[in-house]
Amino acid sequence: MAENTGDSKLQEQQKLKLYSYWRSSCSWRVRIALNLKGLKYEYKAVNLLKGDQFSSDFSKLNPLNYVPVLVHEDIVIADSFAILMYLEEKYHQHPLLPQDLHKRAINFQAANIVSSSMQPLQNMYVLKYIEEKISPDEKFAWVQHHIGKGFAG
Repeated sequence: MAENTGDSKLQEQQKLKLYSYWRSSCSWRVRIALNLKGLKYEYKAVNLLKGDQFSSDFSKLNPLNYVPVLVHEDIVIADSFAILMYLEEKYHQHPLLPQDLHKRAINFQAANIVSSSMQPLQNMYVLKYIEEKISPDEKFAWVQHHIGKGFAG
């Protein structure tokens, strides 16, 4: 984790709270970024399989009822890409993005392919809906198709 370079910096980092589910790829991205930046945070488990995301307390944080959610003092950010950008701008140590504009654009392109074109199609709610409409084998083929298409991009 982060070195103790000053009490105020440490106190600021300790105010970070991450509402997350361990199996969520969106949450993985944020946990990886927090750790790469050496930031301390409080982990708040949200069990999606048990429906924790529909609790009244969590719904107040994110009415869309998905993870991850980052809370920093009175700031609430409920989207992995937005959280990553917030962390990058707020905490300059250990940058996640290259300085070179072209390389930075390629990073944004890859991030958007994953977060906009691939991940939403693998969302638990989407897969449950598809499973109700088609056979398990067809569901697997559907998942493979969309993941493969995203990685080919």
